[in-house]
Amino acid sequence: MLNAFILLFAFILSYISILLVIKFSQRYGLYDTIDERKVHSGNVPRLGGLGVIIGFTVTIVLSICIKYYKVPYISNIWFLVGAGILIFWMGVWDDIKPWKAKYKLAVQCTAAIIVLAGNFKFTFISFSPFSSYLKLGWFAYPFTFIWIIGIINAINLIDGIDGLSGSITFLSLLMYTVLFYFYDNKITSFFCLILMCSIAGFLVFNLPFPRAKIFLGDGGSQFLGFTFGVLPLMKTTSSIEAITFPYTFVLLSIPILDTFAAIWRRAREHKPLGTPDKLHIHHKLMLLGFSSRETLVILICIQLFLTILVTVASVLRGIIAFVLLLLAFSTVILFFTFIHYAKERKLQLLQESEDNPENI
Repeated sequence: MLNAFILLFAFILSYISILLVIKFSQRYGLYDTIDERKVHSGNVPRLGGLGVIIGFTVTIVLSICIKYYKVPYISNIWFLVGAGILIFWMGVWDDIKPWKAKYKLAVQCTAAIIVLAGNFKFTFISFSPFSSYLKLGWFAYPFTFIWIIGIINAINLIDGIDGLSGSITFLSLLMYTVLFYFYDNKITSFFCLILMCSIAGFLVFNLPFPRAKIFLGDGGSQFLGFTFGVLPLMKTTSSIEAITFPYTFVLLSIPILDTFAAIWRRAREHKPLGTPDKLHIHHKLMLLGFSSRETLVILICIQLFLTILVTVASVLRGIIAFVLLLLAFSTVILFFTFIHYAKERKLQLLQESEDNPENI
């Protein structure tokens, strides 16, 4: 009963905080700016992440005080707290006054180094049930460093239409809730539920039904990306440590593959990595004729499919888990490939119609 009250408190506090943030943003003109990556119009506040963080952090502190939780890894948890605060406030400041990409990357690198200084890192990885754990040794440091920065930016880049980033992270947290609970890390599992409820309070205002009243903003998306970057590192046993990387990779394969595609596009066109464009997966779906709402529903359905398969795999393990992970990842690969070539075909037809207007 007490747990239910705490979760309800997280939702209500996030909801109320978002209302206050909307009024604050409207009063001081803190609206989202339009660029090459955005698909919305009009003045929409973009500090929604602030409400999520308030709901999450206040409820975490409250639950620790009420239930006298003895948090695992408490001796070095402050490294994660410090890095998370750094990422969040950098994002909030970027929402108010945009930063150059290189400065944001510098802060992300600093946060990743702080995490590593707290001894949070991958030390073992297992890619399949047929192989033993791969010990990373000294490579654990650069591997974890790249992983954290990559996930931060992957979640940030997928935040391109109303409700998408929040929905993907909300559904993905379901898997972590089950995973940590199954491996007897019930405190972290409950903290994941608290974050889910905080995100739910935000999604009430962010889903496009009829339209979003506030955006997550860089403060919110980068903090959520940071959270998913460090969640696999919050282990209590070597067995959970070994599986969290491949499971998280498949679980977040939509934003991860979308980021890989963006990096490839910009490298191929000799553009800076921070250059925005409208060629992300949600943009391609809209180019094919889907509305922003239809695009959101399609991607949410795929993410739900991934969450179910990865969650079941995290419990079953063994050959069945490997098959489920392979099925989930293959589905996303096929989806991205199909959408890419469908987009290319449509652009080709549009070009042909412009070159030969008499055929229209």
